[in-house]
Amino acid sequence: MTDNGAPTRSSGAEEPGVDARLPATVRIAGVVLRRMESPPSLACWTGYFPEPKGAVETGMSLVIEPAAPPEEATLHFAHDVVSHFDVFVDQALEYCRTRLRESHFELTTEELSWLDLPELPLAVPEATVWADQTWAIRFTESRLRLADPYGILVTFDGRQPVDVEGLDDER
Repeated sequence: MTDNGAPTRSSGAEEPGVDARLPATVRIAGVVLRRMESPPSLACWTGYFPEPKGAVETGMSLVIEPAAPPEEATLHFAHDVVSHFDVFVDQALEYCRTRLRESHFELTTEELSWLDLPELPLAVPEATVWADQTWAIRFTESRLRLADPYGILVTFDGRQPVDVEGLDDER
């Protein structure tokens, strides 16, 4: 998708395990997503937001299941996510600040105190958008135990965070 919302798909050299009928790249609001090798049942494009030199890379993935080129509605939805990503990250952080205090997350006293810091111990956000227009932000780095080793996932319903879960090995 171009920055003005028009979809941009291009083909390119095919990689093993990648369906030749699917576009090799998808451009969404300045983010170039490249098709990744995936099981035949789904299509996945992944890329990184343009960042200033020295900044941490912020990633995005678009997942279509069953495998097919992305539909216009999905591309427009993904464009909205990319265009407002900083706002959504801030919402996800505040959502985590509130929700992670719940007892079922079993944070230690020290971890709970981190929720009162100006900057939460959550970093390197990545967005994943699915064809059904559900999506999530995964914070890939965190000092919280429940995030080890895969991070914290905040699921959105449209523009609002609705769930948070730790992606540790034990849950």
